[in-house]
Amino acid sequence: MAIASVNPTTGELVQSFEPHGADFLDERLNRAVERLGNPLPLKERKAALQKAADLLDAEIEELARTMALEMGKPLRAARAEVHKCAWVCRYYAENAEQMLASEPVDVGAEVHASVRFRPLGVILAVMPWNFPLWQVFRFAAPALVAGNVALLKHAHNVPQCALAIEKLLLRAGFPEGCFQTLLIEVDRVAALIADDRVAAVTLTGSDRAGSEVAAIAGRHLKKVVLELGGSDPFVVLPSADLDAAARTAALARTVNAGQSCIAAKRFIVHEAVHDAFVSRLVEAMRALKVGDPLDEATDIGPLATASVRDGVAKQVRESIEKGARVLLGGERPGFFYPPTVLVDVPEDAPARREEVFGPVATVIRAKDLDDAIRIANDSPFGLGSSVWTKDDGEAERFIERVQAGLVFVNAMVASDPRLPFGGVKRSGYGRELGVYGLREWVNITTVWKAGAR
Repeated sequence: MAIASVNPTTGELVQSFEPHGADFLDERLNRAVERLGNPLPLKERKAALQKAADLLDAEIEELARTMALEMGKPLRAARAEVHKCAWVCRYYAENAEQMLASEPVDVGAEVHASVRFRPLGVILAVMPWNFPLWQVFRFAAPALVAGNVALLKHAHNVPQCALAIEKLLLRAGFPEGCFQTLLIEVDRVAALIADDRVAAVTLTGSDRAGSEVAAIAGRHLKKVVLELGGSDPFVVLPSADLDAAARTAALARTVNAGQSCIAAKRFIVHEAVHDAFVSRLVEAMRALKVGDPLDEATDIGPLATASVRDGVAKQVRESIEKGARVLLGGERPGFFYPPTVLVDVPEDAPARREEVFGPVATVIRAKDLDDAIRIANDSPFGLGSSVWTKDDGEAERFIERVQAGLVFVNAMVASDPRLPFGGVKRSGYGRELGVYGLREWVNITTVWKAGAR
């Protein structure tokens, strides 16, 4: 697969890149190992992260435009992504010392016991195109401040974003070898994971890709963190504020043109408010502007690639063939796919069984809360979930019974640097963000000093 920037708005090639060869990769791995042997002190790692945040804020327009041209993200959303990257850098710069502090444990007289948090080593990150800066920084910030070094294998269609991240971190003060971008094809990833110089791997992507990476890492006993797909349920119950729920539902389904693992995808609505909610959802989706991501008024840009667009179109078409009805949307030329609402979606339809990576809302009728929870859990995925109700008892039942790593009540699912992020089932394992995200990338070491006073 070619490593190239293709403008998804026009389909035109922006720039192509020659993949790095075997000798180049070997040199990069050796450089990473050398950097581990000469670690940057924590004080300097924190300062570099603070500087990275400052650079992100200062260069927001250029970075946002690069995302718009490479993967079609509207400028407003792209700016928000850059700001969030700055936020996660500052969060870890401000909190890393506490997170990494040695923890004493009282085990009795004349023994000093403690738990220490030491870096794992060289970590390979295999990242996707949908949030080309955020997905990288939410891994890199905790991993780097913990003292690790990182190798980035980014998606084939966002090489300019990948190179921009490496250059920015170098300018921020991380020395050569701390963070390196590898412009390589997918078939080289297995050998990298197997290489003895690589200590661990993280992947954000499809469940299929995660399964393959986990299998390779397992054979070589490497630590893995997987953030995979999602088919998030958005449950609406009779006591909900339907206007607020519908407005939020439209945004939750169309964030990043629907190309988000935590986008709401299955709207499970109590039959008592089904029709009222659907009419509001259709109007909210219809009001969103689809167009050029460089236009400040655009809400939804093109899908990132022709293959993504074709995949969404196929899933919708097959769902209609199985009996789903279209209330809004349908196909249009180019890489664009308009906001679409499907109702009466059968259980075996792709729009209900699979992750649809585009702005397609699948609405499912539920008899009551128990039925809604059953439908929510009837999925191979378990990443995010949202429930809309004014009844605290209903909210608690949903929180306790839904199979998901994230549960939001009367709110849209979102990631936050202060809170752990990750899923269950085929949505992966391990956590990013918060203290838990940092401690995925450390050697949790027991220290026992006998005879200590």
